[in-house]
Parts: sequence; structure tokens; C-alpha cells
Amino acid sequence: MADVSTTIELSPSELREVARFAAACARPALALFERARPGDGRPRTAVDAAQAFADGAERTRAIRDGAWGAWRAAQEARDAGEAAASDAARTAVAAAGAAFLHPLAKATQVKHILGSAAHAARAFELATGDDPAVGADHIARSRLLVPPVVVDVLRRYPAAPPGGGRAGELIRRLDASLR
Repeated sequence: MADVSTTIELSPSELREVARFAAACARPALALFERARPGDGRPRTAVDAAQAFADGAERTRAIRDGAWGAWRAAQEARDAGEAAASDAARTAVAAAGAAFLHPLAKATQVKHILGSAAHAARAFELATGDDPAVGADHIARSRLLVPPVVVDVLRRYPAAPPGGGRAGELIRRLDASLR
């Protein structure tokens, strides 16, 4: 029986490109969050931290702290009945999480690569009356943003896992279109 590797090689430059893609996908959705919750900069802080890493900064606790802050902002928006704002904040969580993509051959890691695009698509769907065509259009546009190095990294992982509600469906749609 062959030895099956459970790890994937990831270079620092590849991690930076994944984070750059995730931040680019998250940034447009920040306006949805900020319109609903003016003065709450936690999601923007998380996206800015991911972008700083992509631009060459060290991978530090500030990125993780930004992700946790954005997560709390998403939960607060959800609890206030602001579903679009909640998913918009989750784009920031995913962008910051992209900097910590694990080199483990697990399907769940695909969410670190494509989660910001999927949550942005979901946020835009919700902001337009839960229109799935809006999400599909956003996924198609996100596909155009994916640089070849990110596609190469994505293809080292198993296909996106089941579950995750509508955002999970959007992740799987984008994942399938890139393989």
C-alpha cells in the first residue's frame, strides 16, 4: 500500500497570493457591512491585516486578532437581524484566515482559499432580497480574479466539503469551476 501524504507544500509566496486573492474578494463586501454598522471597523481591520501580509508583512497575531474581531462583528450583525452585514463581515474572517491556510490535505482548507469570495457573494445576494442570480454573478466575477498560483494551490487540496448552507454551495460552485 502506497504512503499517502497528508501534507501539502505551500511556499510563503503562495500563502501571500492566497491572502491577496481573499482580501480582494472581501473588500467590495465591506461597504455592505459599514452601511449597516457605521463606525465598526473590525472587518476592515481584518481585511487590511490580510492585505498587509499579502504585501510582505509578517504573519502575526494581529491577523488572528483581526479575524476574531470580524467574527464577533459578524455574530453581532446576525443577532441584530442584519444577515447581509453578517456575511459581509464573514468575508473579512475568511480573508484573514487565508493567511493561515494549513498545509493539510483536507477539504475544509478550501474554505480558507475561497471563503471570502463565497461569503461576499452571499452578502450581495442577501442585500438584494436573497437573489441567487446575484450570488452566481459574483462567483463568476470572483473566478476572474483568481490568479494561476491560487488555482494551483487550490488543486492540491481535495474538493470543497459538503455543508455550510448557501455559502458552502457557493464555495463548491467556485471550487468546481476552478478545477
